Amino acid sequence: MLPILAEANSLAQANIPDIQWLPLIPHIVMAGAAVVLLTIVSVAGRRLPGWFASAWTAAAGLAVLATAIPVWIRVDQEGESSTIAGSIGVDQFSVFIIVLLACSVVLTALVADGFLHRESLDGPAFYVLLMLSAAGGITMASANNLIVLFLGLEILSLAVYVLVAMHLRRAESQEAGIKYFVLGAFASAFLLYGIALVYGATGSLNLAGIESILGNNDLSDNGLLLAGMAMLLVGFGFKVAAVPFHAWTPDVYQGAPSPVVSYMAAGVKAAGFAALLRVFFGGFLGVADDWQPVMFGLAIASLAVGSMLAIVQTDVKRILAYSSISHAGFILVGVQAATDDGVASVLFYLAAYAAMAIGSFAVITVVSGPGDEGTGLDSLRGLATRRPLLAAAFTVLLLSQAGIPFTVGFWAKFEVITAAVDARSFWLAVIAMLAAVVAAFLYLRIVVAMFLESPDADAPRLSIPRGPAVAVAIVVLFTLAFGIYPEPLLNLADDAWLNLRLHAH
Repeated sequence: MLPILAEANSLAQANIPDIQWLPLIPHIVMAGAAVVLLTIVSVAGRRLPGWFASAWTAAAGLAVLATAIPVWIRVDQEGESSTIAGSIGVDQFSVFIIVLLACSVVLTALVADGFLHRESLDGPAFYVLLMLSAAGGITMASANNLIVLFLGLEILSLAVYVLVAMHLRRAESQEAGIKYFVLGAFASAFLLYGIALVYGATGSLNLAGIESILGNNDLSDNGLLLAGMAMLLVGFGFKVAAVPFHAWTPDVYQGAPSPVVSYMAAGVKAAGFAALLRVFFGGFLGVADDWQPVMFGLAIASLAVGSMLAIVQTDVKRILAYSSISHAGFILVGVQAATDDGVASVLFYLAAYAAMAIGSFAVITVVSGPGDEGTGLDSLRGLATRRPLLAAAFTVLLLSQAGIPFTVGFWAKFEVITAAVDARSFWLAVIAMLAAVVAAFLYLRIVVAMFLESPDADAPRLSIPRGPAVAVAIVVLFTLAFGIYPEPLLNLADDAWLNLRLHAH
């Protein structure tokens, strides 16, 4: 009997995966903070002060930042590794995205506080879902296994579906939630079927294993692999709002609560591109010749559609929705280059765009007024007269999105276009520059409305809550500081990508 027990014990120990707990702390803190907040609210109920959930969420985001720094330092000193049987990568690439998501959570919590009180919405539910979604995004950015990546995607997506539809007194919010959910379900199905086909072609779900198999075998003409990569691109293309998978974006951006849109434009897009980079550069770089032309086409379509259709819009949220599609095209320019500099430029662009998007939608949150209805271009008329500092801040963010020098947006566009030129994708670089010129027109339309048009006689007096004011101030400082001196952020992006590149090979 004793030998049998001893053998069973040894087998149980052999099946326990090796776990490093330090790299998992940011994951645990973000998801745990959501669960703890839900528990506190369930127990304390209405006895909690109105600011508690927002402060808790911001503190959770800052705690994730604090716990991510030791992981970055450890990887810098000891090199990359993995945990939980190789399913979670421990590298500076994942830490970079974790920090970006944590910052998005903190800023979104600041923006949402005044909005939720103004609209009399259930605050704690918003913050719980926000943190759960960010936890899913963290998992996506760290996943070395395609099934783990899919689980992270679903956690992120399900929470955002509810956030989009949570304004129960607005029919547009309900409609946006349904559209996003239905189309998102189709995209998830494509992604899951793509994972199955990739497994059928390679016999592995681990990205390092797939990279090794593709390096040792010529599978460039394998139909299963090509179909699997195509379906993965459909799933990721939906999440990052790339044409032709963008149809949901204008309607959802217009209908969803404005603070939710700020998180979608920053956090969800960053997580989607992080997963795309991790899969196609960590697993499929050996067959880059097969997927580069597709990225080329997606980039051109996104740049053209995003820039041209934004011009004819009259709602600011729809304008910025098409602008988001155009920005996805710029990011795909860096992805298509399939070089170290190209993907480092993508990471820089994601950080820059997250700041610009959150700040822009923070301004819209303030201007939209009760019911979140005042999002038309006419609602911004004379904003410089009514709230000059708010108009000036919005102008800085819009000029940064247009790529004007001395803003972080200029360096973001410069880096991705330079990467395309270095990769000899000259036509793509030319189209990107033309799209930037066209897009500048739509941003100037908003600036003209704020500064050169008179406010309506019945325009309400704008009250700026403290949270959005702090968030806008932070992102404007970020935009100007890294626009003048971008080297620190560029170096972090370079280090993050080089680390993953070395890990993949």
